[in-house]
Amino acid sequence: MGSHSEHLLAVRDLKLAYGGIGAVKGINFYVDRGELVTLIGANGAGKTSTLKVISGLLKPSAGSIHFDGDSIGGRPAYELAQLGVGLVPEGRGVFARMTILENLQMGAYIRQGNQDLTIANDLESVLSLFPRLRERKDQLAGTLSGGEQQMLAIARAMMAKPKLLLLDEPSMGLAPLMVEAIFSVIQNLSKEGMTILLVEQNARLALSMANRAYVMESGEITIQGPAQELLHDERVRKAYLGEELQQ
Repeated sequence: MGSHSEHLLAVRDLKLAYGGIGAVKGINFYVDRGELVTLIGANGAGKTSTLKVISGLLKPSAGSIHFDGDSIGGRPAYELAQLGVGLVPEGRGVFARMTILENLQMGAYIRQGNQDLTIANDLESVLSLFPRLRERKDQLAGTLSGGEQQMLAIARAMMAKPKLLLLDEPSMGLAPLMVEAIFSVIQNLSKEGMTILLVEQNARLALSMANRAYVMESGEITIQGPAQELLHDERVRKAYLGEELQQ
């Protein structure tokens, strides 16, 4: 417990090496309850690796991760899911041969022993967030568009009642209108008090919504601060917002 417990998530000196290559080189950051924090940076900067370590899919080489007062570095993903860490992975990973409804029920799987009634209520509230999913709830997930699958992946994670939602590149490969729809859902979740750590390529969108932001370059955090400040930071604008293209 101790000094870490004021942050919902506290990452200290986190390192991750793949076969001798440092993917993450001793980073420090935190997420407070109810915050939307974004991690931006170029491809290969180490953002996805960081989320994988936090969610238990990869073991850290060094450093510590505290979540809700517990030390969780290196614990397996299923344990972290039960503690309340919900990951929406890059590439969505929905169960293609199950219906939307079955996918959502799988999301509630770790809550076994809970009354069916609360799960039914949550299903109702998740479907009201995603009217498109409600219309298609008996359809096989594999028949949905990429954007609808992304919505389903977020909705499924919500069914586990996470304390922290980790979103990995939710706008990846989606049409602009769908990106807007996904981001308005993320914004609504944030307004309802959900704590979110968002890894996103679309830096402008991410910064315009987040409370705070960290910029990651080659495995290190190089810039950090309130998201609005970073949106207007010269270095961020040049590197990630494509400002130099608009003379």
